[in-house]
Amino acid sequence: MIRGNILNVFTGDIYPAEVEVSGGLITCVRRVEGNFTDLILPGFVDAHVHIESSMLTPSSFAAAAIPHGTTAVVSDPHEIANVMGVEGVEFMLEDASHTPLKFYFTAPSCVPATPFETSGAELSAREIEDLLSRDSVVALGEMMNFPGVISGDEKVMEKIDAAKKLNKPVDGHAPLLSGDELCAYTGAGISTEHECVSPAEALEKRELGMKIMAREGSSARNLRDLAAVDCDFLVSDDIHPADLLGGHMDRILRRAVEYGVDPVKAVQMATVNPADHYNLNTGAIAPGRAADMVVVDNLRDFNVKRVYIDGRVVAENGRYLGAPKTSRRNMNRLEIIDFTAEDLEVESDDDEVTARVIDVFDGQIVTGELQKRLEVNDGIVKPDPSLDVLKVSVIDRYGKGNISNGFVHGFGLKGGAIASTVAHDSHNVITVGMDSELMKRAVDILKKTGGGLVAVSDDDQRILDLPVAGLMSDGNAGEVASRMEDLNDFVRELGCTLSAPFMTMSFLSLLVIPELKIGDRGLFSVDEFRFVDVIVG
Repeated sequence: MIRGNILNVFTGDIYPAEVEVSGGLITCVRRVEGNFTDLILPGFVDAHVHIESSMLTPSSFAAAAIPHGTTAVVSDPHEIANVMGVEGVEFMLEDASHTPLKFYFTAPSCVPATPFETSGAELSAREIEDLLSRDSVVALGEMMNFPGVISGDEKVMEKIDAAKKLNKPVDGHAPLLSGDELCAYTGAGISTEHECVSPAEALEKRELGMKIMAREGSSARNLRDLAAVDCDFLVSDDIHPADLLGGHMDRILRRAVEYGVDPVKAVQMATVNPADHYNLNTGAIAPGRAADMVVVDNLRDFNVKRVYIDGRVVAENGRYLGAPKTSRRNMNRLEIIDFTAEDLEVESDDDEVTARVIDVFDGQIVTGELQKRLEVNDGIVKPDPSLDVLKVSVIDRYGKGNISNGFVHGFGLKGGAIASTVAHDSHNVITVGMDSELMKRAVDILKKTGGGLVAVSDDDQRILDLPVAGLMSDGNAGEVASRMEDLNDFVRELGCTLSAPFMTMSFLSLLVIPELKIGDRGLFSVDEFRFVDVIVG
């Protein structure tokens, strides 16, 4: 029997009650008399997260998230699916089974995300349908190929039809889509959106029936801008380990209230709303629902005192009471063909050129396009540190030998180079720096270690190994966060001004998010949905 002041997410009322539990389910909820200080809420649900972006395996993620009141997540494993295919999804499902946290997955809809980059796998409509037939796979993952939906592409529609046949929702991903094209997108059956960056965009999509996810992750944070809109879910999308150790859904709830969201509404956005949308047997303190509950101090600070999953205490006063068990499997694919530093150069016969430059914004995954005049020395277009224009290169990791080069603004690096095998969504190797020799050296380190994040200077280096598909560590959140902090400190010493440089860099190759991106086959205009030349004219 669990007693305290409960929040009824159906009525919005708070009253003293006792909750009777049997076999992991709530059997009865009775009003009682009493003066209780604790407040009992349904367990928190993160309705949209990519576990791989935490650089942790599901079981390690759970050990860090549960003490913050998270009892369930809806995870889209399209990162590992783009590298390892169905085998990668199977790994996530198997590893997640070693933890009390309830992992629900979506079937990755866009593997590869676009036909304009090299990926490690391609999931067919048949494979998608096989995944959707599993109880733990609750939706078709974010449909990033919105041009394919709008044009009625046969392969895209087969995947959507598979979800409809099995009565499972389809998640959306269509940043800035509007008007008639948005009507066509939603009309195909897309039910959610997590890429809204303005109240006007969220309102238009909500008016057409989409459920809006207010996102507050490590790199993309839209909650403050969307707080005035009547959003449906609170989500993290992508969260780094240090941020996860400091808070998960509890922190997002705290910020929602701070930004003006009604506290009861905020709790509904993190409990009953996602549970009902994805047909999860959780999200409310009511008979028949799973006994997943969180004891907090109040509806402002959301300090978590105790966490129950299936009626069992799994965390208390910030401490996880279980033991993380990670499935340690040698699972990777890193086949970088030998290349030279000269392969990372942009060439020109002119003395000076106008170059297209990717413009990054701290805290956002959208980018802009700048045009900058750059000098040419000995046929090589040079970066310009005075303009904060650096070099960026993407190197294919799947044995095809593709390399593309361009320029980026906004990192602030004064020297050295950074590189990563985390580069959404195909996860080819991406590197940013001033000097091609150092950029090559950074990539060579990743090639030797099997993947991860690295920063190098003329006489020093820092590495975070990610042996699971080049995306995840087999260590715990504390270990990964400590090494990540050391890595970020080193990058700041090199002059970087971004709050999350590696996460920001990882989104430079995301060819479905406006405006200018770069993949292993070239510079890509998302607005025009085509490759463009680095040098203008």
